[in-house]
Amino acid sequence: MGLQPIREGVLPVNLGSYDYARSTSANAKLQGLDQTLVWVVVALLIWGMVMVYSASIALPDSPKFARYAQTHFVLRHIISIGVGFAVALLAFQVPIEKWEKVARPFFVVSLILLLAVLIPHIGKDVNGARRWISLGVMNFQPSEFAKLAVIIYASDYMVRKMDVKERFFRAVLPIGTAVALAGILLLAEPDMGAFMVIAIIAMGILFLGGVNARMFFLILAVLVFIFAMIIMTSEWRRERIFAYLDPWDQKHALGKGYQLSHSLIAIGRGEIFGVGLGGSVEKLHWLPEAHTDFLLAVIGEEFGLVGVLCVISAFLWLSRRIMVIGRQAIQLDRVFAGLVAQGVGIWIGFQSFINMGVNLGALPTKGLTLPLMSYGGSAILLNMVAIAIVLRIDVENKQMMRGGRE
Repeated sequence: MGLQPIREGVLPVNLGSYDYARSTSANAKLQGLDQTLVWVVVALLIWGMVMVYSASIALPDSPKFARYAQTHFVLRHIISIGVGFAVALLAFQVPIEKWEKVARPFFVVSLILLLAVLIPHIGKDVNGARRWISLGVMNFQPSEFAKLAVIIYASDYMVRKMDVKERFFRAVLPIGTAVALAGILLLAEPDMGAFMVIAIIAMGILFLGGVNARMFFLILAVLVFIFAMIIMTSEWRRERIFAYLDPWDQKHALGKGYQLSHSLIAIGRGEIFGVGLGGSVEKLHWLPEAHTDFLLAVIGEEFGLVGVLCVISAFLWLSRRIMVIGRQAIQLDRVFAGLVAQGVGIWIGFQSFINMGVNLGALPTKGLTLPLMSYGGSAILLNMVAIAIVLRIDVENKQMMRGGRE
């Protein structure tokens, strides 16, 4: 890295603690931003905005959306990105040590919101699920807020429990109870997909925080058992699994396998280079949720294999870069910041993996959107806030390293 000439009153080396980070101003210098990461995120947001418009432009032809204009969904999506940018800018100004101080209240607020969405006249019922709170300009989804809250809470928890991380009942049981409480509220909506993401985030942070392999595999076994029991005791979830195994069967083709079969048709039509932007046929009322859960299928039809590979590559690079930032923070003895960044990397990476797997027929249908791209107000907002926190961690890393990477 090379040391610069020492100016009066400035320490030339990393202190190996939080002290130097605390001495910095909350207004981090913009020139310290990871430019490549920013541009990848911007590219995904812009591409997602274009695809949301392409996938939703024909929806007003349906009686269900007859009162909407053709630009209804894309305008709301743009507003969500604008609000997300404003909130992310505010989040970027907050030093990471402040997030550590509010970790527990932050998690409690997320539980209150998860409980509030279940209350009639507060939570909005859509297709039998009560997952949203209407805020007028956008629908707020508490499960998205809970994902970020779990990242911050679990990271703070591991820092506090470093001395007992080898003891199952003192290290794992309390965080497991907290995640289970959030899971019960999510399953009541129902939203098993969000519960799965939150459980994986918490388990990943425990592992990265130093929980030994034996304890990690025990937690994994418990999670697999829980999800297996949830599926076995729910008839409609079992039908989704059977439909995934054979979506073309007459019993499933017009039922639980309908979305998957039309997603595969869309991707198959795209072949190598796609049919061109706006040329998708499946989005014309054949593929449900084309602008949300199955946006990748429309990308596959209009941009072909090349477009799908570009999306996969972008999320692979983004997840890896975020994990690297987290590892750098841990090497600088900023364990909380490092675990937060890596938790965001797990969130973005795992959720995008599940969404892509569902669209490509590699995984059972699950209601998870593609981060940063799919239509959704609170999802976009919280994704952008999470990225802003990672950028703040990277800036503080560079400040501690006295110039950062060349």
